[in-house]
Amino acid sequence: MKRKGFIFDLDGVIVDTAKYHFLAWQKLANSIGVEFTHEQNEQLKGVSRVKSLEKILSWGNITLDNEEFTGLMAKKNEDYLLHIEKMDASEILPDVPRVLELLEKQKQGIALGSASKNAEVILQKVHLIQKFSAIIDGNGVTKGKPDPEVFLNAAKALSIAPENCIVFEDATAGIKAANAANMISIGIGDASVLHEADYVFKDFTEISSDFIQELIKK
Repeated sequence: MKRKGFIFDLDGVIVDTAKYHFLAWQKLANSIGVEFTHEQNEQLKGVSRVKSLEKILSWGNITLDNEEFTGLMAKKNEDYLLHIEKMDASEILPDVPRVLELLEKQKQGIALGSASKNAEVILQKVHLIQKFSAIIDGNGVTKGKPDPEVFLNAAKALSIAPENCIVFEDATAGIKAANAANMISIGIGDASVLHEADYVFKDFTEISSDFIQELIKK
C-alpha cells in the first residue's frame, strides 16, 4: 500500500477554535473603535495574526506604530489563550478521530499544517498530539497561506513528495496554498466558499472510509 501524506489544518478542521478567535478579535477591534462582524471574521480564517490585525486596522483606517501594533497582537493572543485554556476532547469536530485512526492503522503520514502559533497547546488539550508525526505551525514558517510554505514543510517533515499529499482545509487561503503546493485539496465546510478545492465535504461525517482508501491508492 502506498504511503501518502495527510495534512490537516487545525482551526475549523480538527477543532472549532474559530469562535474563540472571533471573540478575541472582536474585543480587540471594539477596543480601538472598529466594528467587527462575523462576515469580517471569515476574511481572517487561515490568515496570520499579523495580517489579521493589519486588515482590522485598515477597516478602521487606523495607523499604529510598531510598539502599539505588537502590544495589540499580544493582547489578542492573551484573550484567545484564556478561551483555549478550557478546551478538552469534547471540542474535537465530529468524526475527526475516526479518520485519524484509519490513517494511523494504514500507516499513512499524518501532519498538521496550521497558521496557529498555539497549535501544539490545543492538540495537547484535546489529547490528539500523539496522532501527528509532524507539526508545522505559525512558529515554523515565514510566509502565511495562501503561500504553500506550511504544507511544503509538512510534506518535507513526513519525507513524502508534495504530489503524494492530501490537505484538509476550511479556508479559501488554505485551499489556494494546497493547490499551489500541487497537493490534493479537500475543503471542509461550505462548497460555495471552497469551490477551488478538489473535493468539498460539510464535515468529516461525510467522508467515508472507502473515500480515504481511494485517496491512498491514487
